[in-house]
Amino acid sequence: MLHPSPVDWPASALSRAIHARALSCREVMSAFLAQIDRLNPTHNAIVSRVDPDQLLTQADQRDRQLDAGHSLGWMHGFPMAIKDLSPTAGILTTFGSPLLARNVPQADSILVERMKAAGGIVIGKTNTPEFGLGSHTYNPVFGATRNAWDPALSAGGSSGGAAVALALRMLPVADGSDMMGSLRNPAGFNHVFGLRPSQGLVPHGPLDEQFVSQLGTEGPMARNVDDLAQLLAVQAGRDSRAPLSVAGRWPGETMDLARNTGALRIGWLGDLEGYLAIEPGILSVCESALGRFAGDGCDVESIAFGYDPVRAWNTWITLRAWMVAGKLSAFSTGDAQRSQIKPEALWEIAQGEGLLAARVFAACAERTALYQHMRRLLERYDVLALPVAQVWPFPVEQHWPREVAGRAMDTYHRWMEVVIYATLAGLPAISVPAGFGANGLPMGLQLIGRPQADLALLRIAHRYERLASDLLSRKPANV
Repeated sequence: MLHPSPVDWPASALSRAIHARALSCREVMSAFLAQIDRLNPTHNAIVSRVDPDQLLTQADQRDRQLDAGHSLGWMHGFPMAIKDLSPTAGILTTFGSPLLARNVPQADSILVERMKAAGGIVIGKTNTPEFGLGSHTYNPVFGATRNAWDPALSAGGSSGGAAVALALRMLPVADGSDMMGSLRNPAGFNHVFGLRPSQGLVPHGPLDEQFVSQLGTEGPMARNVDDLAQLLAVQAGRDSRAPLSVAGRWPGETMDLARNTGALRIGWLGDLEGYLAIEPGILSVCESALGRFAGDGCDVESIAFGYDPVRAWNTWITLRAWMVAGKLSAFSTGDAQRSQIKPEALWEIAQGEGLLAARVFAACAERTALYQHMRRLLERYDVLALPVAQVWPFPVEQHWPREVAGRAMDTYHRWMEVVIYATLAGLPAISVPAGFGANGLPMGLQLIGRPQADLALLRIAHRYERLASDLLSRKPANV
């Protein structure tokens, strides 16, 4: 039985109800705006809000389109708030930076174009860290976003606003982007699903540079796997403006998420044989989640990674600094600009500007070696599993964890090292809700799939969803 308020409905059920005229787009918009008015003042997930009267006018237009027998698509009438790193025509896009506090783009990103074309109505933006850097959503323009389960704690990031808005039923589905776990970490911190798609599946841009900017990708977040897959189908597919985007439309076959995935082989990488510093309780929560697969006839095996993680980390910090410096150097040309940029971003720029070409090329070659290694591992296992974070949600006032399990963190992002392997290899990776610690806080489990096998990965996640239905029914107390 469906919940009485549209904000509680799964997005796919909401879409069916709108198209069956069981709910009007105006009713849906009104319900979500009321939910935002109730919860957003505490959690600060949605920023740059569009005038409610304008939104209701757009909802009425969507209703008239359906009355005339015309549907724009799966998202027809859906309220959507776009991550504040993705340009939105006519709506403020700040990147969380005071340098762009008045930036109003003239055109939408490809992702926004597609979500609008499928019927979505942009109601505002979701909050993000400054320039998307750091997995904790705070910035000097809008302040901090607070965790859906405990507003005293971090929401994760950089898609923290999206994850919180989704968990608190302020949005039916949400978009995000992921460079260093930015779709996966906030999903884990807020008990929702986040998918980093295969490299090139969701065309990113248009960007000034479209050939080497391959660490980040946009993708979907949702409260269940079916909604996640439906949103991915809206976002994915070839666009000639993104030269490295994959050909065709996704999925290219019947989605059929409930298809039997058989006796899966899952390689559990844990803490990489003690290499990763991980706070107590995280591994046991993830192992308990994997136990659901084991109880359903799957082979869950603790395995050695077989690749030197120090090499992977050095590759990561080289390529990340190179790309961040390339994108942000224009914003740091003088003292006046630099004074308005957070220290962590200035550090990235300094690291990147001092790199020699030979070192960057060597890092690219090392990245290729890591991909080949993970590809071979995934010939033996259907998925590889890791925690989605190395720490529990931490106090919102803390900029980043300086120490994890007694080990000092030597960079502002070292505490998120666990997510770099899927990113560097360009592999699909999904964060599924793993459970709750003794502290009552949520954590995610990261499942990494085979190259371009996003649909197969979603089918595995759908199976997990069925096995973990008791866990996934839990909601934040204030919803």
